[in-house]
Amino acid sequence: MSSTGHFVHEMAVGSILDNRTFADNLYKMAEKDMKEETKNTPENNVGFDINTDENQSGTTHLNEPIGEDSELERLKNELEEEKDKYLRKVAEFDNFKRRSAKERMELIQTAGRDVITELLDVLDDCDRAQKQLETSDDAAAIKEGVMLVFNKLRHTLQARGVKVMETVSQEFNSDLHEAITEIPAPTEELKGKVVDEVVKGYYLNDKIIRHAKVVVGK
Repeated sequence: MSSTGHFVHEMAVGSILDNRTFADNLYKMAEKDMKEETKNTPENNVGFDINTDENQSGTTHLNEPIGEDSELERLKNELEEEKDKYLRKVAEFDNFKRRSAKERMELIQTAGRDVITELLDVLDDCDRAQKQLETSDDAAAIKEGVMLVFNKLRHTLQARGVKVMETVSQEFNSDLHEAITEIPAPTEELKGKVVDEVVKGYYLNDKIIRHAKVVVGK
């Protein structure tokens, strides 16, 4: 082999070796850069906490804040429900009061309707008795007609629970009687008792609706 050819062969071998060395160095440099990039990523940094909420600043994780917000929202919803129930109850109570007041007023206005209707019959008898008084001179007939009217009135009231109070010769009772005056008792037995009755007292279904006005013996 010529010297020239030998020189070319050595140069070719050297180029091949130099190219391989360059490739190895380039690969090592690339591998080192990849390791540095991997080391510097946020996931590999110690103590780094990812915040997935773009509106939340800082590095706090969202798990705990989301839990607190959910609990607060639940309490708010419960409060709103209780408030709604309370307002409904208040509205129902107001409606009940208005309805009761209306019914009570209607009851007061019409409470005596039945009694008045029955007394109208007595009033008709009074009108007939008045005409008899104006046109007749028969005293016996007039007296009979008037007594019939009085008895009908008494019976009508008794049917409605009205009862007269017995007072004469009874022990004076301030719960039942109203003393108009005192006079000397005609007998020893009438001392402290009702001697005379000025105005009758009445019960309605065993409840006093008017006290008797009486004279008491002393």
